[in-house]
Amino acid sequence: MMRILLGLACAAMAPLIAVAQADVSFVNDGIVDAPIAEVWKVFSTAEGYKVLGLPRVEFDLRVGGTIRSRYGTDGTLGDEETIETLILAYEPPRMIATRIQKTPKTFPFKEAWKKTWTVLTLTDLGNGRTHVRAASLGFGPDQEAVAMRRFFERGNQQQIDGVQKFFAERKGGTK
Repeated sequence: MMRILLGLACAAMAPLIAVAQADVSFVNDGIVDAPIAEVWKVFSTAEGYKVLGLPRVEFDLRVGGTIRSRYGTDGTLGDEETIETLILAYEPPRMIATRIQKTPKTFPFKEAWKKTWTVLTLTDLGNGRTHVRAASLGFGPDQEAVAMRRFFERGNQQQIDGVQKFFAERKGGTK
């Protein structure tokens, strides 16, 4: 009887295991020398997004809201190089989950982005320090998805490093 129950449990878990394996994910993280409320502003406001290297941003912080952003100062928000990101959920000042809705025309990964999402979590470490964790999920095993994963692994870490540097410079030090 125990083997039958174990077999049924394994059969029931098989789809979940398959989904977990298909959703290849990665995590970037770092410690920022700033209070959680200040770090939250970086990831939840148009002005804060400038710290991430996006000079043109429109931010509608609500479930179902959109973040429209653009790298570079040429062009305008809404043109074919605008990134549109959907806000799936958020819990100030601890978490924001997003999913790309529209990529820039020149974005090299034409299909892989459609299945991905990101969960950014902030943890107050006390003494004015915050742990930033960006979990990127939904990356498939195909060649385009693997290449895109590498692209975002580097880019996400550069953004976290930039946030660390921004707050270190505000305090008059360097990272």
